[in-house]
Amino acid sequence: MLWRGLRRGGCRALRGRLLRTDQFHVPLFHLDDAAGPSGKVAELTERLAFLAMPAFRVAFDRAGSFSNGAFALRGEAGTIGLEVLHQRLEDAFDGAPRPAHAYAPHVTLLRDRQVVEEQFIEPIEWTVREIAL
Repeated sequence: MLWRGLRRGGCRALRGRLLRTDQFHVPLFHLDDAAGPSGKVAELTERLAFLAMPAFRVAFDRAGSFSNGAFALRGEAGTIGLEVLHQRLEDAFDGAPRPAHAYAPHVTLLRDRQVVEEQFIEPIEWTVREIAL
C-alpha cells in the first residue's frame, strides 16, 4: 500500500527492488570490525540486559532518499524515543557517556541511484517494547 502510494506520488523513477519485509529494521547502533572480537558483542549484549527504558511510540511520516541511494522512511518528532535509545546504546557500548552526535532514525525500503526528495506520507507507527541485537 505504501509503495503504491509513493509510486503515484512521484517516485516512479525508482527501479530498485523493494527489500523483503523481514529485512526491514531501524539501525540503532553499528557494530563493525572496530567493535573487536565476538567477545565484545557478548559484553555489549550483557550490558543491554540492564538498559532500562519504557516502551515508546515511533512514527515515520516521511519518505525520501539519502545521498547514498537508500530510499527510506524517516521522521522527526515521532523518532525522539529512538534518538534517546540510540544515545543510551552508545553510552552502554563502553560503559561511559559519549557526546551526542547526529543520528537519523530510518527504515531503508530499497536502494536506487535515483534520488527522491523527501515527501510526507501517512504516518507508519508502532510501539517499541524490545530491541534485538
